[in-house]
Amino acid sequence: MSWFKRKEKNIVNGQKKNLPDNLWKKCSCGEILYIPELENNLSICHHCGFHFPYQLNDYISILFDSNPRRICSNIISTDLLNFKANKSYQEILDSSDKSSEAVESYFGEIDSKEVVVALMNFKFIGGSMGSAVGEILTQSIIYAKGKKCPLIILCQSGGARMQEGAMSLMQLAKVSAYLKQFSDSGGLYISILTYPTTGGVTASFGMQADITFAEPKSLIGFAGQRVIKQTTQQDLPEGFQTAEFLLEKGFIDQVVDRKTLKKQLSKTIDLLS
Repeated sequence: MSWFKRKEKNIVNGQKKNLPDNLWKKCSCGEILYIPELENNLSICHHCGFHFPYQLNDYISILFDSNPRRICSNIISTDLLNFKANKSYQEILDSSDKSSEAVESYFGEIDSKEVVVALMNFKFIGGSMGSAVGEILTQSIIYAKGKKCPLIILCQSGGARMQEGAMSLMQLAKVSAYLKQFSDSGGLYISILTYPTTGGVTASFGMQADITFAEPKSLIGFAGQRVIKQTTQQDLPEGFQTAEFLLEKGFIDQVVDRKTLKKQLSKTIDLLS
């Protein structure tokens, strides 16, 4: 049985190769995804169709015909209440990207049709809604009204920003009032709900559009499932707070794949403008 054993051991112990980090990502369906391939597929799981959160600049590239013009870029968040907890609000703002906000607004064209598009930025303090967000959205509504063009808001937010207290909650009423004026003037407002859309954003402008789209399998809701379950003392149905569940219950109009989002927006604008 000598063939089970090596008579001569000519084994060279080479150095272990270091593989790059962050090459793989696990989807909620259990599929292990190669990140470069995932990015080439617009951050959509090829197995189950789950739409991973997309970056603001990526949405700009897939929605607009060419480079749009940013508006309201001079509006920034400030520490109005001198809020301090484990880390002061001012420290959080100082460590954030100074060139961005939790929402950025752009004027450009989708299939040669002029639009104002406000894109929420989850990388900026979780896309939370503070006074700056409310003011940027308000000015975007006014701008769209002046240009007589459709308004599109892409939502991606954890809700109201606690560091601004009641000031952040006041933005719900402020933006809602201006949306009502925009609607009364005949303006078309389209909302796009992405993963995640929660809290005060869902409770206000996220659900007040003429047409409401959502990306597949997006998390959409007001309170968290654990809080709802504890409050109601009931088991939640399967798929609760997903885009597909909300479509079934009539809360949104259509679930739209990211790959066809621009085409669907263009078609909707043609039909309703």
